[in-house]
Amino acid sequence: MKTLLLLRHGKSDWDAPYVHDHDRPLAKRGRKAARKMGRWLAERGPVPDRIVSSTAVRARTTARRANDKGGWNAPVTLDEALYGASPRDVLALVRAEAEATGVLMLVGHEPTWSETVDAFVGGFDEHFPTAAIARIDFDVARWSEVGFGAGRLVWIARPRDLD
Repeated sequence: MKTLLLLRHGKSDWDAPYVHDHDRPLAKRGRKAARKMGRWLAERGPVPDRIVSSTAVRARTTARRANDKGGWNAPVTLDEALYGASPRDVLALVRAEAEATGVLMLVGHEPTWSETVDAFVGGFDEHFPTAAIARIDFDVARWSEVGFGAGRLVWIARPRDLD
C-alpha cells in the first residue's frame, strides 16, 4: 500500500508586500495552522517519508513549519511543477516517486487539490481549505501503479475541526 498526503498551504497574507503571486507569504494565521497540522499529524499518523512542495513561498513555508513542528524529519524537495499544476501533473509526479517512499506528502494549492482528490477517488466535490490535509491510500505496491479512480480517501483534516 502507498499513502499520499495532500497538504494545502496555510492562509496567505494578501496585505504583505509582494510583486508576484508566487512570492505571497503566509499570514500569521497560516503559520499557526501549519504548526497545528504538523503536531496533529505527528500524533495521528502517518507522517510523511518525503515531502514535495510547490516553490511558492506560502507552500514551502507551510511544508517546513509543519515538518519542523511535527518532528517528522522528512526531507523536503521543492518542485515548481506543483505551482499551477493540473491533476495530470500531480499524477505524473506521484508515479515518478521512489518505491522506497511509503508515505508521500505533496504541498500545494487550490483548485488543484480539490480536483486531484476528485480524480484519485472520484466524487469529491468539496473546497479544500487552507492548511487542510487529505489522506489517500492506494492498494498498490509501486507508485508507478497509481492511477485516477484507484485511491481511497481515508480522511480530510481541517485546522478548524481540530479546535
